[in-house]
Amino acid sequence: MRRLTPIAVGGLVLLLGPIVFAPSCFAAPGEFDWPLRPRPAVVRAFDKPERNWLPGHRGVDLAGTPGQQVLAAGGGRIAFAGVVAGKSVVSIDHPGGLRTTYEPVTSSIPLGRTVNRGTPVGVLERGHDGCPVAACLHWGVRRSHDYLDPLGLIHRTPIRLKPLEAN
Repeated sequence: MRRLTPIAVGGLVLLLGPIVFAPSCFAAPGEFDWPLRPRPAVVRAFDKPERNWLPGHRGVDLAGTPGQQVLAAGGGRIAFAGVVAGKSVVSIDHPGGLRTTYEPVTSSIPLGRTVNRGTPVGVLERGHDGCPVAACLHWGVRRSHDYLDPLGLIHRTPIRLKPLEAN
């Protein structure tokens, strides 16, 4: 006998046959949070290129203000803080092989420093190309050489399974 899987979507409970889900979130709940406070607007979405060398947008752009504190999205170690192609960049290595990047961000945190989720890692600068507001934080994440959508780090809507039968 095949079991049906109840899935809650909005106010509905759907019954699905055996399926395999590819999770959109690739971190445990509570491990990561937004790198700007209050929760920022996403002004440019992730657009993974077909191949790593092709054009695309390897992160998301978040609306901010010049001089705003940028926070570590998750706990880890400062892997890089410096200038790349004329832009100030901070990178954090996290457990599980993830690396988050933040630009343009001026940081005074030394290389190798351990940070927790929410630790200030620098301040947001002006000057991100294509930003429609005063300042945008480009927030990226990758595992090895695979670029991922950083919004997958954030658990925004919990899925609740409802019982199939009332007891």
